[in-house]
Amino acid sequence: MSKPTVSGQTLDRTALAALCGEELVHLTECDMDEAGLSGLDLTGWTFERCSLRHADLTGAKLAGTTWQSCRAAFADLTGTDLSEAVITASDFNNVSFRRAQIASARFTATRMTGADFQGVRGMGFTFEEVLLVGARLSGLSFRKETLRRVDMAQADLAKCDFRGAVFEGCALREANMDGALFAGADLRGADLGGLRLEDARLFRGATISREQAEQLLSGWGLLIR
Repeated sequence: MSKPTVSGQTLDRTALAALCGEELVHLTECDMDEAGLSGLDLTGWTFERCSLRHADLTGAKLAGTTWQSCRAAFADLTGTDLSEAVITASDFNNVSFRRAQIASARFTATRMTGADFQGVRGMGFTFEEVLLVGARLSGLSFRKETLRRVDMAQADLAKCDFRGAVFEGCALREANMDGALFAGADLRGADLGGLRLEDARLFRGATISREQAEQLLSGWGLLIR
């Protein structure tokens, strides 16, 4: 059975609450900018080309939701349940995911510059072709994950667990990696530019290429002959 579709409307909390119930809903090209949607149960809904900039979704139930080509910059998703959600080709810049449940969630081809993932819960989430420049990711576990084309330049990666992770076309340039774990990681596909000499100890047991090693040593002022 297809989902009931609502298209091209401006929706506030009252309008969305009226749609909540047993049936799943498909919203397309709807405007929910700055809407107060905290605590609503939107489990399994689909959002396509919708705008939720500065929307308040704190504590909302968003498990199994699908987000396609949406604009949600500066939205507040603190404490939401995003387990098994799929977010694709969207603008989630500066979104707060603090303390959200993201087990088995999938983020692909999405801009999340400045996003805040502190205190998130759950395992098995996926980042692929994602911009996480300047994002706050401290404490997240990417253990044994394969990260493809993920840009974490200038991000806060303090105490992240990258043990056994594989980096393919990724960037860690100028990221804060204090206390991060990289043992067994394959970093040959990562841009490590700006790595401080004092951070080198974090990469014990990790694999880098000969070219990367030469670039790092040169950046630290060592002469290679």
